[in-house]
Amino acid sequence: MELSNRQEKIVEIVKENGPITGENIADSLNLTRATLRPDLAILTMAGFLDARPRVGYFYTGKTGSELLTEKLKKLKVSDYNSIPIVVEENISVYDAICSMFLDDVGTLFVVNKHAMLAGVLSRKDLLRASMGKQDLTSVPVHIIMTRMPNITICKKGDLLIDAAQKLIDKQIDALPVVQDVNDGYEVIGRITKTNITKALVALGRDEHL
Repeated sequence: MELSNRQEKIVEIVKENGPITGENIADSLNLTRATLRPDLAILTMAGFLDARPRVGYFYTGKTGSELLTEKLKKLKVSDYNSIPIVVEENISVYDAICSMFLDDVGTLFVVNKHAMLAGVLSRKDLLRASMGKQDLTSVPVHIIMTRMPNITICKKGDLLIDAAQKLIDKQIDALPVVQDVNDGYEVIGRITKTNITKALVALGRDEHL
């Protein structure tokens, strides 16, 4: 978060004189308390300052990068997961390729007849299958997909940074977001590299955080 000149002055005043009341800060800047109120609210919500009733404002001692890291570590998968693209395990490789193209995704999640997660299809899986001489309309995706339990998953309550680490460690493009149902997993979302990028951009711009 980039501070305005006035906000930087407020932080310096609080750092040197805190705890200090809003009125005293306003006096130091020759401004009214009402004029200063939005800046104080922003600095408090951002974590640069803290406030205590009948005591005043004081400096938290945290740098911008430290505050950024703290916010990043609080983001959950549920904050940024998107709608999953799901296909049934008996559809053909050809139909899966069409689905991936039409939905503009890099990963498809495959479910069984009980609508539980059974596998994952990546672009590489479909490309590898298409390089052979077999008829793609007759080959079901369950033949080429990565199967459970060799699928890396995440859940809505997981930290986004942990999901990002799984993408890096496994060198994959997407994770299914699942919830436990009986003896299996129901696919309720997806986390992709694009989701992670959106979170970082929003964090850098301090949007919706």
